[in-house]
Amino acid sequence: MKEPLVPVVPMSHTAHIRSHRKPRRSATSTIAMRAGVTGGILSMAAAGASASANAAEPVTQTIELPTLTAGMATQVAQSADATQQAAANYELRAERDAAAAKAATEAKKDLAEAKKKAEAKKKAAEAARKAAAERATRSAERATLSASTSTSTTAPASGSVATVVAFLKAQVGDAYVMGATGPSAWDCSSLVQAAYKQVGVDLPRVSQDQSMAGTDVPLSDVQVGDILYWGGKGSAYHTGVYIGGGQYLDAANPSKGVVIQDLSGYPASGAVRVL
Repeated sequence: MKEPLVPVVPMSHTAHIRSHRKPRRSATSTIAMRAGVTGGILSMAAAGASASANAAEPVTQTIELPTLTAGMATQVAQSADATQQAAANYELRAERDAAAAKAATEAKKDLAEAKKKAEAKKKAAEAARKAAAERATRSAERATLSASTSTSTTAPASGSVATVVAFLKAQVGDAYVMGATGPSAWDCSSLVQAAYKQVGVDLPRVSQDQSMAGTDVPLSDVQVGDILYWGGKGSAYHTGVYIGGGQYLDAANPSKGVVIQDLSGYPASGAVRVL
């Protein structure tokens, strides 16, 4: 029995190759998809706009403040007044403390100054008293000397020397002033001149001429009452009187005044005798 024949349909030469094209969607599904995409984009745009708006405008949280009642206002005012008063009191106390410290310092300074002035006044009074006593003593000695010399016009040499020395010793403590001639200030030659005038011996005024008066005496043979000079004979710059015991009396200088000194401490250049 023969098999039935199957009709043969001619095929394209590319029929055996699979197509690479994507299957087409239906028009309905395409429209739905596009609508969904568009809606999503719009939703994202709206969300972005909302986020941008939220970022541009920060969110502020409103806090409700308590109501300031009349009682609270009074307390605040009283507290401020108390604080201000405390500050004023502190400042006043600081000013008082500073004033007290300044007053104490000034009082201490004034006390020290007062003590200093009192001490200086005391020393000045003591010096004045001492000077007055010395002047009184010298005045008494001069009065006695004047009385003794007025009773005798021809006193012996020994008496004349004693008178000269007594007069000189009465001037110890007087001041040295260049050019002065007494009664309380002398220079070297005026004192020597005044001393010898007490016994009637007139000497030159200046030391150069006094070194030329009388008779030259060796220093090894000098006696009480001899005139000592320093410097060359005829050009001496200082004179004094030998009073015995290796001492002489002179108006030394402004710092010493009229004093008694040791001849060994300031050896003379020469000596002359006028009595």
